[in-house]
Amino acid sequence: MGERVLGDVGTRLLFENDRVKAWELRLAPGEDSSPHRHALDHLLIQLSGDKVAVIPEPDTEGPYQDYLEADVIPGMTVFVQRGGVETARNIGSEPYREIIIELKD
Repeated sequence: MGERVLGDVGTRLLFENDRVKAWELRLAPGEDSSPHRHALDHLLIQLSGDKVAVIPEPDTEGPYQDYLEADVIPGMTVFVQRGGVETARNIGSEPYREIIIELKD
């Protein structure tokens, strides 16, 4: 089996400079993100949707080691440490949208 290819942490890069990267993640109901690695500490800001899940990979080193489902709370902002290797899944019935602000060292 070949080496695993990981995708971006978001759907679209909104902004980047020498200190931060800002991403938008959009997922339709039932849609998965690409498997991805969070190489940087980041802020996750939920904008819309109703339910979302995190599906960690076996080699994840992030804070989410087990499958996690959560209700979406628009405006909720969470600091997440780097190291996660995961897929996001929209398990709700509404489109999901979040902003990810990666903090460069």
